[in-house]
Amino acid sequence: MAGVQTAVALREQGFTGSVTLIGAEPHQPYDRPPLSKAVLLGKAEGSAFDVDFEALGVELRLGEEITGLRPADHELDAVRGPIGYDTLVVATGAEPVRLPGAEGVPGVHLLRTLDDAERLRPVLAEQHAVVVVGAGWIGAEFTTAARDAGCRVTVVEAAEGPLAGALPAEVAAPMARWYADAGAELRTHARVQGVEPGVVVLDDGTRLPAGAVVVGIGARPATRWLAGSGIETGPDGAVVADAFLRTSAPDVYAVGDCASFPSARYGRRLLVHHWDNALQGPRTVASHIVGAEPTAYDPVPYFWSEQFGRFVQYAGDHSGADRTVWRGDPDGPAWSVCWLREGALVGLLAVGRPRDLAQGRKLIESGAALDAELVADPAVPLKSAKV
Repeated sequence: MAGVQTAVALREQGFTGSVTLIGAEPHQPYDRPPLSKAVLLGKAEGSAFDVDFEALGVELRLGEEITGLRPADHELDAVRGPIGYDTLVVATGAEPVRLPGAEGVPGVHLLRTLDDAERLRPVLAEQHAVVVVGAGWIGAEFTTAARDAGCRVTVVEAAEGPLAGALPAEVAAPMARWYADAGAELRTHARVQGVEPGVVVLDDGTRLPAGAVVVGIGARPATRWLAGSGIETGPDGAVVADAFLRTSAPDVYAVGDCASFPSARYGRRLLVHHWDNALQGPRTVASHIVGAEPTAYDPVPYFWSEQFGRFVQYAGDHSGADRTVWRGDPDGPAWSVCWLREGALVGLLAVGRPRDLAQGRKLIESGAALDAELVADPAVPLKSAKV
């Protein structure tokens, strides 16, 4: 997404030079969200972007593995030979974290690429018993698809509940019930000791039968190929970009899942592994490249997930909030959680309440102060809670 959108934005903003889009995968550039839904269930053959690259004058170099970068020479090292550039945009995304000790074990799967989704299709079609490692966003989405396909699913999560790294425990707690309602078993405080063919072994000795194992324990920026380049990366592995998404090397930008950026809105550096970031950031990069007067990149982070028959949306960043306000009954089909800091909305989780999300996102952008009592009334539109 980030690479494609950068190429498109460059042309939309009047860039007339040559644009080359390089990717290690052999497939036409594709969108990732459908992989855990329609593509996985066999309802779609792929999710290629509807972009006419030829008409845009964008050269695609697919199946091209890049092994290194030499900024002083303005060259990329590639398996097929060096590639020169005037300006480089690094948009290599993120790669899934692998389960230690599971390398090479038959039946262990990741779900990040089109090839991953295609390998998992027969698992669902044949209704294997599946063990999902990790109750994060991807684990929940895969569990949803697997249950829809009729698979028996056991989810093992090392933390006390689902989405432990993303949401406070009290907010994620209602979501734990969604697994049981869907007929999936969720085991928390469960650590994987090892994986054998057909079996997942937990650290308490429990042996879970597994026709397939799907690992969803997080992702890290795909930046290891930059080792030795001199480009600054942070302890999280992300390329350290500035407010205009420039890296520490001249003429090199970084955008999407592989880069962190400073947020004046939240007073800290953000690393956002979500689709909307890969859609929005390229516009800033393109503006800077074409010499326009760019504004600093400081979005309200946004993402969504479809799981267990629910549409879950999140906007903002709740980490600096000093008050949490619930809207609606978390045991019901639709509810929201609002996080306030000094009276202003800074983050919002909406389950089946898209209007809350749409209005809340604008309120976060504006920084308007809200009346917490009105926020807590689900019958009051959020925009009407402004002081």
